[in-house]
Amino acid sequence: MADSPPGPLAGLRVVEMGQLIAGPFCGQLLGDMGADVIKIEPPGKGDPMRDWGRGDYPLWWEVVSRNKKSVSLNLRVPQGQALARRLILAADILIENFRPGTLEGWNLAPADLLAEKPSLIVVRVSGYGQTGPYANRAGFGGIGEAMGGWRAIVGDPDRPPSRMGVSIGDSLAATYGCLGALAALRHRDRTGEGQIIDSALYEAVLQVMESLVPEYTVSGYIRERSGSVLPGVAPSNVYPCADGEFLIGANQDTVFARLCAAMGRPELKDDPRYSTHIARGRHQKELDDLIAAWTRTLTVAELEAKMIEAGVPAGRIYRAPDMLADPHFEAREALVSYPHPRWGTITMQNTFPKFSRTPGSIRSLAPQAVGEHNAEVFAALGLSEADQADLRAQGII
Repeated sequence: MADSPPGPLAGLRVVEMGQLIAGPFCGQLLGDMGADVIKIEPPGKGDPMRDWGRGDYPLWWEVVSRNKKSVSLNLRVPQGQALARRLILAADILIENFRPGTLEGWNLAPADLLAEKPSLIVVRVSGYGQTGPYANRAGFGGIGEAMGGWRAIVGDPDRPPSRMGVSIGDSLAATYGCLGALAALRHRDRTGEGQIIDSALYEAVLQVMESLVPEYTVSGYIRERSGSVLPGVAPSNVYPCADGEFLIGANQDTVFARLCAAMGRPELKDDPRYSTHIARGRHQKELDDLIAAWTRTLTVAELEAKMIEAGVPAGRIYRAPDMLADPHFEAREALVSYPHPRWGTITMQNTFPKFSRTPGSIRSLAPQAVGEHNAEVFAALGLSEADQADLRAQGII
């Protein structure tokens, strides 16, 4: 890690006041690209993300808090708020994902911070945004996914709406918050002006809803859950094999013709039921059943080889063991392993996207202790060891 490249955002200082997922993921993205991220945690237990994860151990923290320094600070008392203000005013970007009004209640209103430091960029992530009749409602990622249109269209049509499997609403709001911060940096480079980025969970989800709204406003069409298929686009589905499942996407005319040849059924491409995109969409289930009858006779490996040879977009349904064994993951360093003081070695997804000249990197592991970097960070603010000891005794840090 000592030899890791600094990244395109090297020299940028970020203060992260968020907790759980959306704010911290925004901080992770900026940190992965080289920013110096100082995470503020409440003294004692710290961010609840330290306890999150599945399996035998809580490991989510190791990903979302990499490339960060942890300081402990009680933001509910004036002394803690004053220290937070000093940290923020020494930074380029502030990230927070508390309910609207929380910063204002802590004497840290973004408008006041900007008045004191006009170049500051503030990323505010919340359930419903900073304005509007729902602004003060509590909001988590799943609620944003529901309001933004995602949940209604995910899952099988005869089942209740499904969860994505990851916290996609939080991650989208964080990603748009990061995107907004980078655009705001461009504006600041030209003008010297900072600004506030308002990233609402439900609006971040809405952004990826494709043509869902205009389909209704123009033709009255309401999208519904469709399971593993994309309605009207065929063949594009998960198909059964003798020893597992395999995803095939052969809906384009020329690609479908190649699939037919691989199946030993070249005549299907000229069958009026399947010869055009619209016809295949109309006969989607019939076509899927036909393809499934063929794929069941093959193993996943056999089907994969046929699809590669035919030039048909297709792939396995990966889980973690598949990723660790895949040569493409290895060649592109999509996963990286590091020595870890508690786990021995830890492997996780690498930074992304890839930069040709200023690559991002994992320069440091997630802080293992709440306030692990207190001495370093607070000393830089001019606090002596005696000052810090006094603050600790008062429960402020």
